[in-house]
Amino acid sequence: MPWSISGDAGEFASEAGPFLRTQPARHTLELTIVDTLRKRGPAAFGANPPLFGWWRPPDEPDGPVAAAFLQTPPYPLVLSSAPDEAAAELADTLAATGRELPGVNAGDAAAGRFAAQWRQRTSAATSVHMRTRLYRLDGLVPPQPAPGGRARAVAATDRDLLVAWFGAFGREVGSMTEEDPGRLFDDRAGRGTLMVWEDGGQPVSMAAATEPVAGMSRVGPVYTPPALRGRGYAGAVTAAVSQAALDAGAAEVLLFTDLANPTSNALYQRLGYRPVEDRIVLSFAA
Repeated sequence: MPWSISGDAGEFASEAGPFLRTQPARHTLELTIVDTLRKRGPAAFGANPPLFGWWRPPDEPDGPVAAAFLQTPPYPLVLSSAPDEAAAELADTLAATGRELPGVNAGDAAAGRFAAQWRQRTSAATSVHMRTRLYRLDGLVPPQPAPGGRARAVAATDRDLLVAWFGAFGREVGSMTEEDPGRLFDDRAGRGTLMVWEDGGQPVSMAAATEPVAGMSRVGPVYTPPALRGRGYAGAVTAAVSQAALDAGAAEVLLFTDLANPTSNALYQRLGYRPVEDRIVLSFAA
């Protein structure tokens, strides 16, 4: 089998990093996840150890990497674009180890081929959890007129409110995993990449961004409580955190949207974000 499997984030970065960095926007998930693991350790996303892999074509065993994956339990496997044979071989390889997977996150072709082989090997039922679109900022266009209020970095006094917002966001988007909202707040606030829009002295919306990795930063999550929507707060705080990412050194600012939400897709395009690629998240069930 041409897939090389490892539990070492450093080895993965060394072997697959050059391939991933050829298109950092399309590999934003892999690059930012590995960066987090290398900075915070293998338990950054949970107690169970992560797994990594890279693939070289059989006729070029010493050639450049042409596909890569990673999985940090309990999250779905993240798979780059991959030839059909590579996606199928990966499903065979992981099924043979007995590894449990909640799903796969990839482009349609790679996800579909992997899922078909995974289903054949494990009898797992497959369903579409979410379809997403990756956007890249192509010239920031702040909303005009801007809503009342201002953007600011989060403070310790915001913690209880924003922890509740992180939890509400996860429930609203139908997250496949139950993330600890407190850990999410502490992680993003600690890195200085979480902002709120404040109006009347009160936070009314929030947005976060990843630290720049390979020249790119990714915005998310963005959340406004339902009662405060329709006032322009989400667009304003997204514009603010996007500018903060540029100021922090990002050459590219990215974000993912749920294709089932036309409101957010239209909003981000008004701010200057342009489509890059579509992805699908498939869930597996016994």
